[in-house]
Parts: sequence; structure tokens; C-alpha cells
Amino acid sequence: MTDLSSAAIVGDIASDLPGAAEVFRRNGISFCCGGKHSLAEAAKKTGIAVEDLLTDLRALSAAAGRDAPEKTVPLIDHILSRYHQSHREELDWLIPLAQKVEAVHGDHDDAPLGLTDALISLRDDLESHMSKEEQILFPMMRQGGHPMIVHPIAVMRHEHDTTADMLRAVEHVTNGLRLPDGACRSWTKLYTGLSKLTNDLVTHIHLENTVLFPRFEVAN
Repeated sequence: MTDLSSAAIVGDIASDLPGAAEVFRRNGISFCCGGKHSLAEAAKKTGIAVEDLLTDLRALSAAAGRDAPEKTVPLIDHILSRYHQSHREELDWLIPLAQKVEAVHGDHDDAPLGLTDALISLRDDLESHMSKEEQILFPMMRQGGHPMIVHPIAVMRHEHDTTADMLRAVEHVTNGLRLPDGACRSWTKLYTGLSKLTNDLVTHIHLENTVLFPRFEVAN
């Protein structure tokens, strides 16, 4: 369960709670470079009432996961089709688009230099992670679990933390997905696509960490 108090760390909330990143972006709160600040510190720095932020974040927490199936096998199928497949398809076109934007606008002060490399690293990490789930973990879950299932689950949780770090790197090189004035269509399409990808990844991780995995950790 995500800690939603004034003492909670901004970076942790952005990584754990679906939709929180967009709330922070909208309010000018950094969760990559400034991600180690508490929510109260971040609110004070930006002149926002911390209770207003908490209200928005608690509403997101209440809504998280509502569109996902409750039963285990349909939930796994949902994760595979809604997230695994989508991540692969989107990274396939986001990476060459990032290359184009970096090449064309590399001399712009707000150019997302390093974004292509960050996305390639993210793609490679995700492919390895999702393949392990598809080939090892999810088949075990479909069969009702296994006495040793807590070990691959622990590995997946650790890899989720690595993914969160990679998302912070994307956030950093894109200046919080903030488009400069007069941004071209390609740059706009790139950041719109990245916003969806990053939000989907947080939701994907949230579903596994807080809904799917605990069912098997408790059982074992």
C-alpha cells in the first residue's frame, strides 16, 4: 500500500501510485531530481497546499486497479494483453521517434538528449523481465502456485524497482515531459506517447505488486 501522508517521499509515490506522476507534473513537482523530498517539502517549495495534493492522490489510490479483472487467471491475461503487448508495441515506435527528435532538435536547449539510450535500456530491461513472467512465473500462477514461487516473485519485485529508476531517468532527460513552446508534431507525439507508456508501466507494476503477487506470497 502506497504511503499517502505528508511525510511520504515524492519519488516513491510517483513509482507506486498510478496517475501520481501526472499530478506532480501538473503541479510542477519534480519526482526524478527532487524525488527524495517529502510531499510536504515539495508542496511548500511549489506553494501548493499539501492537503490538496493528498486529496488528489487519495482519489487516485481509491480508483487504482478498478478496471482490472478480480480473478487471478483473467487478471494475468489482462496484464499480458493490456500491458506486456502494449509496452512492446509502443517502444517499437517511440525509440525511432526519440532518435528523430534528438537528431533534428539536438541543438535546442530543451532537447531530450540521452532519451534514445534511456528508452533502449528500458526496452531491453522490460523484455527480459516480461519474458520471465511469461515463461516462468505466470505459468506457475495459472497452475495454482508452487512452494518455491516466492523466489521468482521476489526477483520480479526487485526488477520493478529497477524499472522505476529507469522511468525516473526518462523523466529527467525530458525535463518532466515538458514540451518547449512551438514544439513540432514529432516532439509532441513523442511526449504524448511517453506519458502513456510511463503511466501504463506504473499501473502494470502496481497491479502486480499490490494485487497479483500477494495472493501467492500469503498462500506460501
